[in-house]
Amino acid sequence: MQTNNGVADMLLSMLIVHVHVRVKPQCVQAFQEATIENARQSLKEPGIARFDVVQPADDPTRFVLVEAYRTDDAPATHKETVHYAKWRDTVAEMMAEPRTSTKFRNLFPDDEGW
Repeated sequence: MQTNNGVADMLLSMLIVHVHVRVKPQCVQAFQEATIENARQSLKEPGIARFDVVQPADDPTRFVLVEAYRTDDAPATHKETVHYAKWRDTVAEMMAEPRTSTKFRNLFPDDEGW
């Protein structure tokens, strides 16, 4: 979104979250399956524009979940869903370390481009 002076209006931009996960080597396949199912279900939520699951080519134990939320309230709504709770509980013991996240504001393409 743009204001009249051309500066991005950060309050109206989508929230993009990158969730970084490292799983135990023996759990890679199970984590991948559970996470892709969660992503499929998450995309049905009206507050989610994208939910990508990516994995570095050089380290199969690491994943990044790229979550694009239409509003600031959408992440909280997402965490109240049955599919998120199922994913959270399923993968809890698969993690080699606590997951971390970084939050971003969308700059380009504009929110309508998602």
